[in-house]
Amino acid sequence: MTVVSIIKVIWAVSAIGLSVLVLLHSPKGDGLGALGGQAQLFTSTKSAETTLNRVTWTLTALFMGLTVVLSAGWLTLPAG
Repeated sequence: MTVVSIIKVIWAVSAIGLSVLVLLHSPKGDGLGALGGQAQLFTSTKSAETTLNRVTWTLTALFMGLTVVLSAGWLTLPAG
């Protein structure tokens, strides 16, 4: 597997993960509280929302960074 293939897999996984995390966000601000049992994994709904926000922003930065790298073609070898 080439480096470009590995980065494309990471890019695709981050896109799927980002989509799932965005869908977990609640438009009213209660976030994971609407899921019931899932909110019990955290000490409070506030910490669950904070964690969800941090993971979402991290995946956003990863996705956007990899999008720029892949679209610019910085990882391909120059011809000649």
